[in-house]
Amino acid sequence: MNQYIESETVELKAKYTDSFVRELVSFLNAEGGIIYIGIQNDGTVIGVENIDSVLKNISDCITDQVEPSPRGEVASEIIHENNLSIIAVTVKKGIKPLYCIKKYGFSSKGCLVRIGTTCKEMSPEEIQFRYKSQFVHEDYMLMAPSTYAPLSFTMMKILLTSRGFHINENAFEASFNLKRHDGTYNLLAEILADINMVPLIFVKFAGVNKASISHRSDYGGQSLLLGYQRMKDRLIAENICKTDTTVRPRIDEYLYDMDCANEALVNMLVHNDWTITEPQVSFYSDRIVFTSHGGIPRGMTEEEFYSGVSRPRNSVLMRIFLNLGIVEHTGHGIPMIVEKYGKEAFDIHQTYIDVTLPFSQSVLASVPQRGTDHGTDGGDIRLQEDLSDTEKRVILELIKNPENTYNQLTSEMGVSRRSVSRAVASLVEKKYIERVGNNKLGFWKIIR
Repeated sequence: MNQYIESETVELKAKYTDSFVRELVSFLNAEGGIIYIGIQNDGTVIGVENIDSVLKNISDCITDQVEPSPRGEVASEIIHENNLSIIAVTVKKGIKPLYCIKKYGFSSKGCLVRIGTTCKEMSPEEIQFRYKSQFVHEDYMLMAPSTYAPLSFTMMKILLTSRGFHINENAFEASFNLKRHDGTYNLLAEILADINMVPLIFVKFAGVNKASISHRSDYGGQSLLLGYQRMKDRLIAENICKTDTTVRPRIDEYLYDMDCANEALVNMLVHNDWTITEPQVSFYSDRIVFTSHGGIPRGMTEEEFYSGVSRPRNSVLMRIFLNLGIVEHTGHGIPMIVEKYGKEAFDIHQTYIDVTLPFSQSVLASVPQRGTDHGTDGGDIRLQEDLSDTEKRVILELIKNPENTYNQLTSEMGVSRRSVSRAVASLVEKKYIERVGNNKLGFWKIIR
């Protein structure tokens, strides 16, 4: 008698194919089960060739193709039978109410459930029902009400689409938990909306203390996703580069490590308690300070914090950042900063956390008078020498407003549309900027 028979909890696959993710998601959304690879539908064991390659494909599928991450619910093992090797993938019932194939999002095509021996697509009603319990009581932002209306999410949809996500308009708000149980928008929805009343402050001081403010820029009032990108663009533009051309290859040294600055920025946003006040980036003559409010998440020790244990205060917001590729994986940023700048970069208090990145003294010494005021919101911005004056001006205008059109750039810069078009094309080719979304609704992203 054949011991391998397909059932509600057993799936047989002759080989690994792209359909594996469908079976995986369907088991997570049901009662769990086992996926055997190397066994035909009739139960005949044929074995698996290239075991290592298949195991890697399974691992990549678990990590990259399923949302939310089911790493703790899936385990693989190799079974030897009749001198043949098969792979058994054990899938537990998911700890979350709902899982989906990431590229399709929380739509019927992305949300599947095991019924009998087949994978069935969920109805929009079933998806929304499951979402009523998704992340409940884990995230205060889901329960706190929005103070601003009406809300729209065009920019968020553009960004998700640019990452390959299918947008289901009927299930969009439910998919990202943007409404409270009473149907009103929550605080998460407000900070992600195209227009809001939430500030996002970048303040520049003239010296090493707060005695004199050079400039104060507010990147809030818009979707936090765009506000994050504009603030990151500002940090890129402020980052002076010292180049040693006496050696080959040339050596570039920057004012601060941009990867660490980006991680500090992301952590500031996803760990901030938005019910207290907005986070802030403070730019001094010798350092940058990223301030988030709320302190270490409840139940986390400082040792766990420094080691990279991921417990974001705003878990849904972190999930969205992960989906958009703003962060590659959780738990990476803080150890990176510790390795580069030491634990002394963190000043941890009960109600707030400061992350300080000191400037390179060597780079500071190479610039007697920092930067040149180019008329941006803050000035003191240096750009690479391989750019023309028009290209530099385009970048500076895009830092102020990434949604600038060709016509707006032409008007603001006082040059011809042809000059603007030529400068933009050159910047794209040199990989200084890239377009996110279409010409009508998208925006420009500064790459370096």
